[in-house]
Formats: sequence, C-alpha cells, structure tokens
Amino acid sequence: MGLELDNQAPRYVVGIDLGTTNSAVAFVDTAAKTWLVVDLATPQLVAPGQVEARETLPSFLYEATEAEAAGGALRMPWDADAPRFVVGAFARDQGAAVPGRLVVSAKSWLSHGGVDRTAALLPWHGAADVERVSPVEASRRYLAHIRAAWDNRFPSYPLAEQDVVLTVPASFDEVARELTVEAATSAGIARVVLLEEPQAAFYAWINAQGERWEKQVEAGQTILVCDIGGGTSDFTLIRVRRGDAGKIIFHRVAVGEHLILGGDNLDLALAHHVEQKLNEQGRAKLDPRQWGQLVRSCRVVKETLLGQDPGERAVINISAGGSRLIGGAIQIDVSRDEVEKLLVDGFLPNAEIDDRPLSRRSGFQEFGLPYAPDAAITRYLAAFLRAHGREGEHAARPDLILFNGGLFESPVLRARLLEVLGGWFQGEAWTPVVLDNDRLDLAVSRGAAYYGMVRRGFGVRISGGLAHSYYIGVEEAGHGQERKAICLLPAGVEEGQDVDLSGRRFDLLIRQPVEFPLYVSSTRTVDKPGALLAVDPEQMTALPPIRTVLQSGRQTAADTVTVNLHARLTEIGTLDLWCAEAQGDRKWRLQFDVRSAVRSDVAEHEGAGEAEGVVDEGTVARCDALIRASFARNENGNTDRPEGLVKRLEEATAMSRHEWPSTLMRGFWKTLMDVVAGRRLGENHEARWLNLTGFSLRPGYGLAVDDWRVAQNWRLFGAKVIHARNELCRAEWWILWRRIAGGLSLGQQQTLAEPLLAAMRSKVKKPATSAKIGPHELAEMLRVLGALEHLKLPMKVEIGDLLVELLGRERIAAIREAAMWAIGRLGARVPVYGPLNAMIGVDVVEGWAGALMQTKDVGQGGGFSLVQMTRMTGDRYRDVSGATREAVLQWLEKNGGNEHFAQLILKGGRLREQEQRSVFGESLPRGLRID
Repeated sequence: MGLELDNQAPRYVVGIDLGTTNSAVAFVDTAAKTWLVVDLATPQLVAPGQVEARETLPSFLYEATEAEAAGGALRMPWDADAPRFVVGAFARDQGAAVPGRLVVSAKSWLSHGGVDRTAALLPWHGAADVERVSPVEASRRYLAHIRAAWDNRFPSYPLAEQDVVLTVPASFDEVARELTVEAATSAGIARVVLLEEPQAAFYAWINAQGERWEKQVEAGQTILVCDIGGGTSDFTLIRVRRGDAGKIIFHRVAVGEHLILGGDNLDLALAHHVEQKLNEQGRAKLDPRQWGQLVRSCRVVKETLLGQDPGERAVINISAGGSRLIGGAIQIDVSRDEVEKLLVDGFLPNAEIDDRPLSRRSGFQEFGLPYAPDAAITRYLAAFLRAHGREGEHAARPDLILFNGGLFESPVLRARLLEVLGGWFQGEAWTPVVLDNDRLDLAVSRGAAYYGMVRRGFGVRISGGLAHSYYIGVEEAGHGQERKAICLLPAGVEEGQDVDLSGRRFDLLIRQPVEFPLYVSSTRTVDKPGALLAVDPEQMTALPPIRTVLQSGRQTAADTVTVNLHARLTEIGTLDLWCAEAQGDRKWRLQFDVRSAVRSDVAEHEGAGEAEGVVDEGTVARCDALIRASFARNENGNTDRPEGLVKRLEEATAMSRHEWPSTLMRGFWKTLMDVVAGRRLGENHEARWLNLTGFSLRPGYGLAVDDWRVAQNWRLFGAKVIHARNELCRAEWWILWRRIAGGLSLGQQQTLAEPLLAAMRSKVKKPATSAKIGPHELAEMLRVLGALEHLKLPMKVEIGDLLVELLGRERIAAIREAAMWAIGRLGARVPVYGPLNAMIGVDVVEGWAGALMQTKDVGQGGGFSLVQMTRMTGDRYRDVSGATREAVLQWLEKNGGNEHFAQLILKGGRLREQEQRSVFGESLPRGLRID
C-alpha cells in the first residue's frame, strides 16, 4: 500500500489491545515506502533476572515480596530502581502460586458499577501485606509498561508523541470509556482514540486480505463479529452495502449489551465442578488460597482438553496447605468428556432462537464481579439477533461470521456455536461463511493500528458511529407520574457530531437541585432525535443521572428558564449535553459526571422513594407552617414548643411518623434548612431540630438529589453543636450523622470518624485522663462509628478492636448495647450500603466473634451482632469458617437465639423487618429495605 507522508503528523500509528487476559501492540511506520501493520514484541520478565520480548503481554499485576525483589531480580532494562510490581508473564505465573498478591481481570472491574472503580480494591481478596490498587491504576500500570517498552525501542519517537488507538469492548459504557482514557493519560499516553474491539478485529481481517477482501463480500450481506475473550462477550453486526460508484462499504448497525461473561466464567465453572468432586470424596471446602490455585489450574485444563489435539484426561494438583510439605498435595483427574459436557453444554447449549437469557443471579460471584445472570452465551446471542432483524426477518441471519477472542482458540467451542446458529436458520438456504482470523490474540491490536491509518485517509472505513441510542428523562405536563424520555442521540451518530433539538423547548429549574435521568438502549436503533417516548425498562437501561444545581447570577431565588437542548457525542464516545436559553444567551453544559458515577460511596438512586407516592399540597403546606412556627419567632417573639412538633405533624398528616413517605420527609428537610437559625433559640430547639432533620433525611440516599441534600447538611459540621454543654444536644448531633451516614462520602466519613476515634482511644487506653463524656452521648458516638461503612479498613479494624477491648471492661452497662451494635455493623458480612471492597477480612471478624462470645451479659443484641458477622453469603472470601459458624450456633442455643438466626448463619437469606430495623439502628423509610 503506497503512502504519502504528512510531515506534520506523528511518524508512528500504534494500536493497543488492552485485554482482560492478554494485551498486545501493533504499529505502522508511516515513513516506510509501503506501510505495513507490524506486531511489537513486548519485553517482560519471564523469570527472576530473565527478560524476553513476547508477542503478548499477560494482563496480570503481581506485587513481589522484598525477598523476590532483592538484588534487582525483577528490574526491567528501563527501570532505575528495583520495582515491587511486575507486569506480564512472570506476574501471571508467579501469581498462580501466590494468588493473594496477584491482580487479575482489571478490565472487567473497570466496567463494574457496583464498586468504586477508582478505589484501591485489587487484589480483590489480597494478602494482608499487599498494597492494593484500583482497576484504573492496574490498567495504568499495564499501559505504562507498554509505553516504557516502546520508548526503550524507539527513544527518538516516544509513544506519548505518536497516534495511539486503544481498544475497548463495544459494550463499554461511558464511565468505563472515560476511565480507560484516564488510565492512558496517567500512563503518559495522551494522544488516544478509542476503538471498539469487534470493529478492530474486522479491520484486522480487511488488512490481512489485502486486495482480496472485495471478492469475499457482496452488498446486502450481514456480518456477525462474535468476540468472546477472558472477561466479556461482545456481539456486533455489520451490514455490507453498495456505496457511491458501486464501491462496497461496511456499516456497523448493532452492538450487544455489556456482558461480563467469558473464559473466566468457564474456569470458575470447572473449578466448582472439581471442588464438588472433592467434597464427594469427603474433603472439606477449599480455602481461598487453594481455590485460587484451582481456578488457575482449571484454566490450563480447559485450554488443553478443549484445544487442538486434546488428550483424554488431565490431572489437577492442589497443595493441601498447612505444614504438610510432603505428601500433602490433592490430586484429581478430569476427563475430556466431562469437561466438554460441563463447559460446552453449559455455556453454548443448543438453545432455540426464541429462547431468552435467564434472569436468575449467577452462582459465580466469588471474584466480586457482576457476572451475567445466565451462563448460556447462545441465549444472549439469540436475543441479540432477534433484536436486530431487518423488516420481515424474525432474527438477523448472518451471512459471514468472524470469530475473535481467546474463547474461540478452541475448535470445539467454535464448532458448537456454528452448530447452534445452523439450527436457528436450518429451514433456509443458508450456509454461513467463517472469515479466516489466524491470530485471535493479535487481531485486535493489528486492527487498531490499521484503523489509525484509516483515520489518516487510507484503507477501508467501517461507518456506523454510535451503537446505542441515548435519552433524557422529562416530565410531561398533565401525565402525573408516567415516566417519559426524549431521544437525545440516536444510534448512528458519529463521534464529534452535534445534535440540536431546537424543535422542542423545555422548562428548566435553576438555583435548585435538579436531576437529569439518562437512559441508553442498544435495541432501539431507529428512534429519531427529539422523539418523545414512554420509558421502557425492557429496552432502556438507566445510566447514573446528572445531578446538579444550575446557577446564574447573584440571585438566590429559584427560577424557571425555557431552554433548547443540544447534545454531542465526544471523540471517546461519551455524552455532553447543553441547555441553551431560548430567549437569551445563557447556556449550561451538563457533562456526564464520571467521578460520581464510578463511586459506590455515593449510594445509587433507584427511585424507590418516589414510588411511595406524593402527599397533597394542602397537607404539605400545613406541615411547613408547623415546622416554621416551632423554629421561627412570631410577631410576639414566641415559638410553638418544639417538643411536641412530631406529634403535631403526625396529626396534620393523619399518619404515624414511620408511615411518612420519603418525598414528604424531604420536604420537611427543606423547611428545616430554611429555619436552621432556630437552633440557636434554646437547648430544646436545637435538640428537636437535629432530631427531625436527621429523621427526615435518613438514610442519606434513596431519592433524587439526596447527595446534594446531604452536602447541604455537611456544611453544618464545621459549626458543631451550638448548645454544647447540653448532653442531649450533643447526642442528637451524633444521631443526625449516624442516620444519614449512607449519603456521606469516604472523605466526609473519615472527617467525622477521626475525633470520635481519638476520644475512643483515650477512653479505652487512658480512662483516668479521658474527657468526661456522658453515657448517652458515648453510646451514640459508638453507633456513629459503626455506621460509617466507607471507612478504610485499618481504621475500621482499629475501631472494632477498641470496641472489643471496651466490652471486656466492668461497669459499661449503659453503652454495652451500642458497642455490640457497632461491632455487628463493622463486621457484617452483608453491608447496608457500603461496597464489598470495604468489608473487613474474615480472620479479624472471627476474632471479634470469639471475643463477643466470651463477654458476659451480651443478650439479644450481642446475639444479633454475631449473626451479622457470621451470616452465610455463599462467597468463600466473605464467609467465616465452618468451625466459627458452629461455635456461634452453639452459643446462640445456650443464650436464647431464635430459629431464624440459625437459618441466616447456616443458609443465609433475607432479614425480617424487625432485623432490618436492628441493622439500621431504627425504622427504615418506607420503600427501602436492607438485604
């Protein structure tokens, strides 16, 4: 292929496949007479002191011990100092023996909305002395290794100055795309363009065919790219069309939903099968270290028995653990037939074209990832093809198929998928053509490099733009609670393209908290911009909403502005939205808030609160007047007695306080914030104001813009208690923060905890010199500490250890119940709102449980705390040992535990209403429940 060099453009175009299991790099030297896509062999450690350049870089990050890193044994040629973190082949192989020091599947974690993806949480079940990293940081380290390897080979052309195409799964959402770019930028690779992996694989096929590709396709055909790697399953449809002057063009028309379902799941399934065989032989459930070894052994067995020229059987070896070094290994063999039956029939069953994926939760949750609920890849493929059939088609029938991803290295799995597809269209004159893809492990990086040249005007482009349609939620006058949405960006919009919805006008509230619900659909690909539609949960997936307060000028009063909407798809596939004043020049840019969207320390709003209903405006007005009368002086300089306010509100609403809907209570909160100065009127005023404010905003999440409300409350923290000499006021202060703790960020919780922890250290370690704190206030301080689920693990462990020590003291009856409650929350196996990565380890919790059982007079409260710490979840990394469970069950039997407590410990299950109140510390708002 000839090339005219643009002297202003970077010399090299580089494609990077940042894979779940392996990464790879390819490049084009644009200074060459004929441009070619070339693979870059990446230098990496394969053994201590031994560096080799290999075509792929395993996406594994290993933290070495000091002994392993001694003497520079792990140093790469470009390292000035001996590193502790190793990337690549040695990381993978050494980590198989020491799984507690190994980061795996960082790419899958990057798309996991259930955790804080920017938090240091990997290795998910790491050793106690391991420095954890975030999924973003792990991705950064892989890319930094690639950058260093490139710069070492091409010192005159650093990677930071070249054109880089970085691939992502087609189904990656906006958050995961933004985080991928963030990882690249922090690795020193700033010039990044994102490309979807299935498209990259198809570009690689085009490049490999040279001029022959036009003879293998014809207009009207449909191409299915089936890309299944270690972590995800991606389906893409490309139509072949006739363009200008009869030239063939490719148009990407559909992308499947994001599925964390791939080779890792097959490894887990085989490992569970092997463990069950061991259990049938009378062996105990494997401990986490042995389980990690087993999963990695099963990966090798899977690749062997489902690969080319497989044997009939394979043997799996697992160390027995403990002190037995000789004769302690566990051995079990598996046959090719049982592996095929388990994995081929389990993941690629002979489904029908009308089958739907099962909605039950996957049993494979032990790595903490939200795996697809159904293991049957073929059922997801059937649903995808049904959703994208052309007019008159029951389902899209592919004429050509391109396999990509490590799963299809197996001829057995390729053959099964073709067999299933053939069954779906067997009544038609149809035989699919399988496009040749000789290097599944390098196709994506090669295709990415080729696409870099397409961007410069060379080669063949796949058109198609945005694979999904995006919508914004609106309220339509006269339609009450019915949810509506406007199509903002339709499928097919190209990156960088603007969409102007000037045909519609909207009323926008400014200077008040507002929420903009966002939805995405991969199946509604024909909606037009500006179309007003009912929200269909089956076809529209809710994204984290944009929540903000739109400010304008120095005024403070709320105002309504008539605006037009204007949307844009950015170059990296994320959404920007502008609201432009229809009769003025004011404009507000609403950018997708990646930082809050990736955090699990901002509890997700699911709309449960609004579903409770809305109280009529007359009742709301009466309640507003009652609150103001209690905290604002009338013309005579008096107020109503605040002590009776709650009762007066119950009478006005004709409801118990426990029946108040959250929407009504958030209205109470707004009025209370308006009369916040009423705290100063007296001790009773402050105590009642603090009490009702916390009650109205509890648990700090559940309704739209609750995060904004909590932020307004947080401004009070610096003001402290006004009537600080009054213990009731001080106690109500702590109750307020305990009630809304679920809405506080990690930083806010740490700020809240630090003075409490300091006071607690003094109380436990130096009781004679500690400040005098009344028992009521101390009890509430302990409860606050127990409710802060976002705190970092070392702080939580210290709090728990101090509580255990405190429980061993005499004369603590007044705070015993609160201390036990706090221990139960800190050590709970199922958190109320916190992420699983903030959960305290099993060994610590077992120690606390043992100490609690040795404490006198713990009563029912202590029993329920033990239940929380030993409740069965089915996750071996969270669950305590069988011995601890048995000890707790015996303790409960002697101390009056009930039958449901025993069931929760033995089998798990949901909490009853009274148990939920016990976990939360009081009644929950209607519509909210704890698992």
